[in-house]
Amino acid sequence: HNGSVWPHDVSLIALGMARYNLTAGVQRLMAGLFDATLFFELQRMPELFCGFERRPAEGPTDYPVACSPQAWSVATVYSLLAATLNLTVNAAEKVMYFNRPQLPSYIDYLRIAQFPTPDGDLHLEAFRYENYISIKVGARPEGWRVVVTQ
Repeated sequence: HNGSVWPHDVSLIALGMARYNLTAGVQRLMAGLFDATLFFELQRMPELFCGFERRPAEGPTDYPVACSPQAWSVATVYSLLAATLNLTVNAAEKVMYFNRPQLPSYIDYLRIAQFPTPDGDLHLEAFRYENYISIKVGARPEGWRVVVTQ
């Protein structure tokens, strides 16, 4: 037994790395989990999987008693998106911040059709343009602002 990979915990680490602008690390963690999901049924992340070294053309080794799917593993996707986009929300001030947003190399376009807020949904799109990410704001609830810093 060489350890375990808990996707939810990995996403929390990615959020911490994003806070300190360690974007290469965030991208590496996100890519690793994305690659792993390609081997899981319906791309559903399990609660955990075995931490063995990667082997060419082979998927992760299942942990025999891990729940799959697992609710907190589903949250991994949202945490990783928040980390890669360096997204924070201040609901009290009705502001959504993107601080030097990034996308992994395998994603050029991302659409968030319904980002819920207490006042309604925000609609956002992220596009890769050469060396930076552009955030386009569609519909948004009254009083909400979106701030993007490059």
